[in-house]
Amino acid sequence: MEWLLGVVGGALGGWGAGAGVKQNKLGGIINAVLGAVGGAGGSALVQNFMAGGAGLDFGAIAGNLVGGGVAGAILSTIVGLIVGALKKKK
Repeated sequence: MEWLLGVVGGALGGWGAGAGVKQNKLGGIINAVLGAVGGAGGSALVQNFMAGGAGLDFGAIAGNLVGGGVAGAILSTIVGLIVGALKKKK
């Protein structure tokens, strides 16, 4: 259940980051998918390395959503900037 929260948070974070960074022109769906992948990893980090990262209490839910959202935003932004830089070189 916790990983699903991270995936949802990551998808939202990736979509939001893609909309906020003008150099990221991958599109909303791709940003959301990249964010979901990053969110799954971010949620796993929250569960493994931070106290109280697992379970269904409010703190764990918030931690997984925020951790997934931040990781998703970071991943989609990095990939978007790399793709944008590669397109400029052509």
